[in-house]
Amino acid sequence: MTPKTVARTVIVGGGAGGIGAAGAAKAADPQGEVIVYTEYEDAAYSPCGIPYVHGREIPDFDRLFLAGKEAYVEAGIDIHYNSRVTSVDLARRQVAVEGEGDVAWDRLVIASGFDYADPGVPGSDLEGLYYVKNIRRAMEWDKVIDHVKVAVVIEASPLGLEMVTALAHRGIETHLVDPHPWALSEAADPDIAEPVQESWAEMGVKMHFNTRLEEFLGDSNGKVRGVRTSEGELPADLVVICTKKTPRNDLAAAAGIQIGSTGGIIVDERMATSAAGVWAAGDCIEVPHGVSNVPLQGLSGSHAYSQGKVAGTNAAGGNRKYQPVYVPWGMVAGKWMIGGVSFGETLATALGIPFVLGKAQGISRARYYPDMKKILVKLLAEPGTGRLIGAQLVGGEGIKERADFLAMCVKVGITLEDLAFMENVYSPPIGALNEPIALAAQNGLANLKG
Repeated sequence: MTPKTVARTVIVGGGAGGIGAAGAAKAADPQGEVIVYTEYEDAAYSPCGIPYVHGREIPDFDRLFLAGKEAYVEAGIDIHYNSRVTSVDLARRQVAVEGEGDVAWDRLVIASGFDYADPGVPGSDLEGLYYVKNIRRAMEWDKVIDHVKVAVVIEASPLGLEMVTALAHRGIETHLVDPHPWALSEAADPDIAEPVQESWAEMGVKMHFNTRLEEFLGDSNGKVRGVRTSEGELPADLVVICTKKTPRNDLAAAAGIQIGSTGGIIVDERMATSAAGVWAAGDCIEVPHGVSNVPLQGLSGSHAYSQGKVAGTNAAGGNRKYQPVYVPWGMVAGKWMIGGVSFGETLATALGIPFVLGKAQGISRARYYPDMKKILVKLLAEPGTGRLIGAQLVGGEGIKERADFLAMCVKVGITLEDLAFMENVYSPPIGALNEPIALAAQNGLANLKG
């Protein structure tokens, strides 16, 4: 009797997308071989937690590891650390790995992740420029931060907001340089960012908006000593680069796999690429927005992990689909939580998407209960139908849960009228009599009806 052939799934990348794919592939085909190649010393840790270790909200980096290396060995997943894949050969179904040579695959998942966009200015090779990504480098940088007196953060991206807050928590004189008029301006509306910026000012942060980075300035030893901007020079012992995430598509592009308008790899709902037997997931791909159908790239770790699960399942012979995204997001910045769904006023206007706005200030708990926090909710609805198409929120607590809920509302077609008269939990420690979402929807419904 002919023995059954064991299929090999090779995964490029050990981040959220790659580890999600590895676990899913092993679950779909327990007898199959699963090999993961990562260029780093570790896999399956949370890079999203790094700013909070720097800010001392989390006491140490060890807590960011999701599982020990032995857990993957026990699960039958073979992870090759410090192993860089240099090319993909579709015709021969092989990848080239530094130090190992050519490795054959029956199915391939590309989860090669992202790089930060090159700032594109002189001095980018100076010592003292910190790119927050690899946990081992973060451990080294954390020791450096102990001796930093002045730091500059380049761009108010999500990571930028987290690092500004973290450095301010460390008592460091912190400057933020961003070419846009307010923080997170490509995602958040100005009235959502305003409380964050006010709290930064209270923390001593110096903000330089509408300001272009022109050069990193170095000393005679090749170490950064400051930055030159369109508004003048700023001193710096440390510069944190928080530019836009760009997809690492070089392997896929060189192999002839189709790349989309964002630079991300084009995939279908099964995470299959244009090449037979090849799937992709995470920051290296693009996926459609559920309302506008515009392709998006560089989303959160939860998106990458879910995409990896879909890619790994299908690569190993299963059947799973990934749906268009509505992008609930949330974060802590300064002394506030901010979040949203789909898009806010600024982005909707830029895309030419008409909307009716409902806005209300509410509270997170009963007014008389200790530590009650304010919450501002903005809802965007489709004119005529009143269907929810987006939301933005800022408050002291309860932002994540509301963003998740509102994303589902957008997905299933909930209307302002549905939300205006929704049921809500009323319990003084956890919920006010009037839910802020309902208040915003009532105002939006009034606007909708003219």
